[in-house]
Amino acid sequence: MAIEIERKFLVLNDSWRAVADAGTPYRQGYLSRVTGADAVRSSVRVRTDGEQAFLNIKSATLGIRRQEYEYLIPLVDAEAMLADLCVGAVVEKTRYHVTVGAHVWEIDVFEGSNAGLIVAEIELDHEDEVFERPDWLGVEVSDDPRYYNVCLADRPYSSW
Repeated sequence: MAIEIERKFLVLNDSWRAVADAGTPYRQGYLSRVTGADAVRSSVRVRTDGEQAFLNIKSATLGIRRQEYEYLIPLVDAEAMLADLCVGAVVEKTRYHVTVGAHVWEIDVFEGSNAGLIVAEIELDHEDEVFERPDWLGVEVSDDPRYYNVCLADRPYSSW
């Protein structure tokens, strides 16, 4: 079983930009998602990542540990799904990578109705794994569902 252990944090300032890569534009939408008290057990997402595309299935659980499955799909198929099949808004962002110590941080700078939101994510091998905290790292939001991309598709940051 594929398990993702990921922690999310807000970003305090732009000092990370000095050591970040050039960034890659992402567009992602949800073909199914968690909604309210419905008994949905997973979200199904399509994402374009520069010139690649992926279909992603994640368990619908809060917290830093979730099941995740991801499959490469043709870019033209992903673009058609984003245009025609998504529920909620398409989430647009640029993802940057920053190496800090032994880990690579993914920093998402959101656009459109989520503009102004910047979230740093780190994937870990173990839930209690120790990692270096850079000075630009803010408060942890791993347990706040508002910061999940699936929720940002329905209730964008600009509406909070």
